[in-house]
Order: sequence, then C-alpha cells, then structure tokens
Amino acid sequence: MLRVVAYVCALLALAHGQTTNVQSCTFHNGPLPINTYIEGCVNPPCVFPLRQDPVINIKFRAPHAVQRMTSFATAFLFVAIPYPLGEAAQTCNYLANSSCPLDEGEVVQYSLNMFIESTIPAGVSLPIEFRIVDDNNNALVCLRVPITTAAPLSSDMLAGSASGV
Repeated sequence: MLRVVAYVCALLALAHGQTTNVQSCTFHNGPLPINTYIEGCVNPPCVFPLRQDPVINIKFRAPHAVQRMTSFATAFLFVAIPYPLGEAAQTCNYLANSSCPLDEGEVVQYSLNMFIESTIPAGVSLPIEFRIVDDNNNALVCLRVPITTAAPLSSDMLAGSASGV
C-alpha cells in the first residue's frame, strides 16, 4: 500500500512539475528563472506554430522590491531582432499568483502568450531570449530557448486538441 501511495505522489509531482530545458542568456544579462515550462515542450527546440500563441510559464523570485515589470523577446537570426510582445509585455498584468508591486523574495508565476506572426516563414530554427526587467531596466530573469517555427495548426487540429481527441 505504501508503494502505491508513493507512486501516486510521484506521478502527481511529475504532472505539476513540468519543466522545459532552457539555457542562460548569452546576449542579455539576467539570472535563470526558478522554473520555465513552454506548453507542449520539454526538450527544445520547441515548435511554435505560426498564427498561434505558444504559452511560456515562468516562475521566478523577485530579487528586490519591484513596482513594475516589462517583458522582452529577442530572436536571433544572424543578428539580434527584438520581437514585439504587444500588451503581453506588461508583465504585471499576467501574473497568476500575485500582483504588482512585488516584495523582495516573492515568488511569482508569469504566463506569456506570445503570438507568432505569419510573416515568419515556417521551418525557421532560431534561439529566442526572453527577459523580464524592472522599471529601472534591471534584469529580473532571462532565459534562452531554441525554437522552430511550423505551419499553422488547422482549426480541426485545434478543436481536436481542445476536446482531448
């Protein structure tokens, strides 16, 4: 019986402890987050379909009191190319377990829905750096992950995945 309980606990821990293997930034500065999970991706390169919103979940600890935060994405295709995040760049608006301002040492969960523009060709492989800075432009977190763009998912495929088919 004890083995069954231990096995169930281990499965629950795995289900809630999903992690994507990310790297430290090489172009920007900043510490790695406590945890990063890009939905549907454990081992990069992560596949980002065009005209979709990959979800990047980032858990990090505020190194000091923070009033406001901004998220940035930079793609690297021969040169560094800033990738516009639009409204999603307002990090405080997308915290799952807290709100700004943050206290020093507070652990927060941020979910970034990053729309992939159709102007990017499918089949392109490149690294992207995601970083979050405070209102003094001090890096709170920075991570780098290789991605590959893919053709858009059809509406039939999206409906199937939403219904669990």
